[in-house]
Amino acid sequence: MAITRRAFAATTAAALSAVLLAACGTTEEPAEQAGAASAPPSSGPVELKDERGTVKLDAPAKNVVSLEWGLTENLVALGVKPVGQADVKGYNAWDKSAPIDASTPDVGTRGEPSLDAIASLKPDLVVAVKDLPENVIAQIAKTAPVLTLRGSDGADPIGYMRRTVTTLAQATGTTAQAEKLLADFDAKVASGKDALAKAGKTGAPFVMSDGWVESGNVSLRMYTPTSFFGGIAKELGLNNQWPDGGDKDYGLAQNDVEGLTKIKDAKTTYIYVANDSDGGDFTDSLKNNAVWKQLPFVKNNNVKRIPDGIWMFGGPASANAYIDALTAALTA
Repeated sequence: MAITRRAFAATTAAALSAVLLAACGTTEEPAEQAGAASAPPSSGPVELKDERGTVKLDAPAKNVVSLEWGLTENLVALGVKPVGQADVKGYNAWDKSAPIDASTPDVGTRGEPSLDAIASLKPDLVVAVKDLPENVIAQIAKTAPVLTLRGSDGADPIGYMRRTVTTLAQATGTTAQAEKLLADFDAKVASGKDALAKAGKTGAPFVMSDGWVESGNVSLRMYTPTSFFGGIAKELGLNNQWPDGGDKDYGLAQNDVEGLTKIKDAKTTYIYVANDSDGGDFTDSLKNNAVWKQLPFVKNNNVKRIPDGIWMFGGPASANAYIDALTAALTA
């Protein structure tokens, strides 16, 4: 998968067409479900269940190659430095919550990793998402064990984030750090809810998208409640004005500027993602758009861009940064 949002959208759509811990206070998922694992000691054999079946390791992995940015973020947050990474430059541009060394060996793109580059690093484990074609995963598995997870799960995006962190921790012998990461996330949610309440913004209406310009036209992807960012906003008690239409994995709904006219609540804040290293601010192309200028959040100056580098499909590190950005945007 390439760096651009447009390329990510196209790759995800193609993958979809081709083929935990839940929120705080719920019980653990049975071990036989995908992503679950036996609780390993800090050394010795590890057995995990992923989206393809059972993964067995002789010991917790130390030399890990990551083929997906969200998994990389979680590994770094767990204290595991990948020995190889898909699209190092792109990762550091889009995920500033858990950067990696720019000298980390690059193993190709997320959609087309180099089998030779991966094999040359002699990894204990390769982590990937199921968006990668099965034949590519099977080829990599001839060289090293592959742990295959989902980039997200629209049925329970925050629960799947928790399960992803837990599974990666069990694979790498970092369960204590995983517990801290998830506890810190819970604390950040609580502090975010408190900040919103003090500002009188509990249940505030918002809508969120990213976007890009192609042939002079602006395309949008709406973050529904089943997206990673939408799930975080739901944890904060906010009122997402784009409640449905998302795909089953990432919770994203394709849209255009005219489609935003369905948002009627005048108190709605429009939150959006852009990136100066990849296309810049797509709203610059809308400044003279008659439809855009008449939207209630535009007329009320309630259009807020979150800081660059908060990965939209990440883990607790990006989630915490997003909570700070979202509460700041709504309480300013």
